[in-house]
Amino acid sequence: MPQRAWSTKRERQYDHIKAGLKQRGSSEDKAEEIAARTVNKERARAGEARQSSRTSTQDISSGRRGGLRSHKGPGGRTKEQLYSEAKERNIPGRSKMNKAELERAVGRR
Repeated sequence: MPQRAWSTKRERQYDHIKAGLKQRGSSEDKAEEIAARTVNKERARAGEARQSSRTSTQDISSGRRGGLRSHKGPGGRTKEQLYSEAKERNIPGRSKMNKAELERAVGRR
């Protein structure tokens, strides 16, 4: 459900996302939740929110991510995201790994 803190632009964005999800068969509750999360993430990326998580500000935007990963199967995390996690875990040889190798290395720990 839209909040009063949202601008009219964000209200329109929420309605647009919710309508699209419902059209694709999502339930009312699921559509509202996904739309609200998406709008809140975009607000955080734009500096409109008081608080924001690191992934909200550093990951690629929701709209771009959906466009990049749509109709390509389970895309999962990007190679850059996998590499960052491998770096945090100090996995040796990570710089020479491809995406599949990074997924295996990160997934098994």
